[in-house]
Amino acid sequence: MARYNTVGVGPRIIVLILTLVVLIFSGLIFLDYLGLIDVKDTFSPVLRLVGIKPRSPLEAPAAPDLLDQQRIEQQWQALELQLEELEIRKGELDMREAELTQMMETVRENEGALVEREKSFNARLKQYDNRNENLRAVSQQFVNMPPEEAVVRLVEMDDQDIIDILRMTDTVAAEQGENSVASFWLQLMPPSRSARIQEKMIDKPS
Repeated sequence: MARYNTVGVGPRIIVLILTLVVLIFSGLIFLDYLGLIDVKDTFSPVLRLVGIKPRSPLEAPAAPDLLDQQRIEQQWQALELQLEELEIRKGELDMREAELTQMMETVRENEGALVEREKSFNARLKQYDNRNENLRAVSQQFVNMPPEEAVVRLVEMDDQDIIDILRMTDTVAAEQGENSVASFWLQLMPPSRSARIQEKMIDKPS
């Protein structure tokens, strides 16, 4: 009886060990199935022997650095587009500024021309005023002279100067409500000279 017990212990130990190994292996496979651990890659040779294909490795998710790089590249592309739009806008603004500058130059030139025209007009007006003042003074001098003496001095002048004095004399007399002596001066002049002066006054009225 004692011999039988001694001989049977060895096989039972081996069976227990194999059973334990199978249980452990099965437990690991079950935990791997649940996704708690990953042992299929480690035991892939053994799994192939028993007909179980190890799972193919899944694609690794993109690394955070790669995602950051892609995001940065997209931001750079957007920034480049904005820069291109800004360059186009700047070109348009430069063209508009050039147009406005040209318009301002034209306006300044026109203003300068108007100023010069105004100065010229004022100068001629001043000359006209001065001439009228001079004609008034000369006309008054002739009016204060005896008619015969006035005519002697008048016939020594050019026809246009005589006409200007005669017209100014008529104007002053009308302003003062008096009769003009201009017609009397014409009567005292030589007939040919008087006729020529009157003809010119008719052809070119004041």
